[in-house]
Amino acid sequence: MTEVTKEQDVVLKDEERQPCEVWTRVMGYHRPVQSFNTGKKGEFAERVCFTEKRAAQHEDKPVESH
Repeated sequence: MTEVTKEQDVVLKDEERQPCEVWTRVMGYHRPVQSFNTGKKGEFAERVCFTEKRAAQHEDKPVESH
């Protein structure tokens, strides 16, 4: 087994890579995103991560009622 130092970059070929399985919490339990139906996969893709910094910069805008 070889030791990788900070100066060395590890480069993998595509065939050496392992697919990553993404799981998310849905209605109180965890499920792999791969098992979602088309609509649920679309909803997952539209999600944005919450960060306190972005929330603090957000201006409160009044909601217009129609």
